[in-house]
Amino acid sequence: MNQSDLTKPRQIIHLDLDAFYCAVEEQRDPSLRGLPFAVGGHPEGRGVVSSCSYAARVRGVRSAMPTARAVRLCPELKIVSSHFDLYREASRKVMRRVRAITPLVEQISVDEAFIDVSGLPEDAETIGRRLQAEIRDELGLPNSLGIASNKLVAKTANDVSKAAAKSGQPPNALTVVPPGKEAEFLAPLPVEMLWGVGPKTAEKLAQMEVQTVGQLAAIPDFQLAKRFGKIGWSLARRARGIDKRAIVTEREAKSISKEMTFAKDVSDGEILRERLRRQAERVTKRLRRHGLTARTVKIKLRWPDFTTLTRQSTLGEPTADEQVIAQAALKLFEQVWARGRAVRLIGMGVSGFTNIPLQLGLWDRDWEKERRLQEAITHLQERFGDEALGRGLMKE
Repeated sequence: MNQSDLTKPRQIIHLDLDAFYCAVEEQRDPSLRGLPFAVGGHPEGRGVVSSCSYAARVRGVRSAMPTARAVRLCPELKIVSSHFDLYREASRKVMRRVRAITPLVEQISVDEAFIDVSGLPEDAETIGRRLQAEIRDELGLPNSLGIASNKLVAKTANDVSKAAAKSGQPPNALTVVPPGKEAEFLAPLPVEMLWGVGPKTAEKLAQMEVQTVGQLAAIPDFQLAKRFGKIGWSLARRARGIDKRAIVTEREAKSISKEMTFAKDVSDGEILRERLRRQAERVTKRLRRHGLTARTVKIKLRWPDFTTLTRQSTLGEPTADEQVIAQAALKLFEQVWARGRAVRLIGMGVSGFTNIPLQLGLWDRDWEKERRLQEAITHLQERFGDEALGRGLMKE
C-alpha cells in the first residue's frame, strides 16, 4: 500500500436483502409471488410479522406488527410459517459471494452486511452493481446497496432508497454518496433517520426545534454536549456524516438465550418450569456445539401488563451441564414467581463464556463420560430433532 492509498476515502458497501424471508418463501412456493403475504405467527394468537412482501407493505403492513393488526389492515393477507433452515442456507450462499470479493465483511444479521472494498482496484459502484446482479439473478434474491465512505452514511443511503420504494415490488436500489458529500446528503433527512436518534432523543431535539439532520449539524458541539452529555459529541459527528468505525469481521457472542411468548397467558407452574427446562436443554446444546462453558444464568419473565423482569445468578464455576444450568434457572424462577401468577413470556439464557474444556472430576462425577454422553445427545438431536432425546431432569 502506497502513501496515496492511506489518504484515499474508504469505500464501504452496505448490503441489505430486500424482504429476505419473503424472497426465500417465494422460491419455496412460487404461487406467493405478487401476493400480499407475511411470514410470522398466526393472528388468533399473539403472532408478530417477521417479514412481509412489498405487496403487503403498500397496504400498511410492516415487520414487527402484531399479525392480528396486519390482517385488519389487509384482510386478504396470507400468513406463512417461517422456515429458518431455508433462510440460513440462503444467507450462507449470499455471504459466500460477498466474502469471495474481500474478507473485510461485517455481517450484521442473516440478511445484512457491511463490505469494505477500499483496497480493491475497481471502484465501489462497479463492484456493487456486479454483486447486486449476481445475488438477484443467480441466487434469486432481490437486494439493495448503499455506498459511501463510512458505515453510517452507507446504511443511511440504503435506508433512504429502500424507504422510497412505493411500487409494491422489491426496490433493488443502489445509492452512492460521493466522498465529501456526506453532510450534504444527510442534511435534508428527518433527524429520526440518523443512527442513534431514538424516540426520546428525537423528542428532546424537537423541543429545540430541530427537525432535520442539517439543523442538528448546525448546532455547536459544546451545546449538544451540554444538552445530551457524552452522546452530544457523537450526535454532532454523525450529523456531519463523520464515522470512523472499522469493519468488524467477527462478532463474539456475549450470550445464548431462548425465550417464548405464549399464545395465552400461562399461570400453571409446571408448564412454566417445563418450558424453562426445555430452554435450558436447547441453550446447553448450543454451548456444547460451540465448545463453550458459561458462568452466568439469567431468566426473563413478562407479565400480562408487559412489565418485564430479569434475574441472574453466577455459578461457582463455568459449565455446559444441562442439569446445573436448568436448576439455576428454576431457582431464580421460584424466587420471583408467585403461585398462580400469569406469565406472558418466559425465557432463560447464559453468558460469561469460556472455551476451556470441562475439567475432569476426581471424586464426584466422571466428566469425560459426561462429555461423551452430551455430545451423543447433541448428535442425535441434530439428526432426528430436538424431541428425539433429552436428559432426565428431576422435577420439583
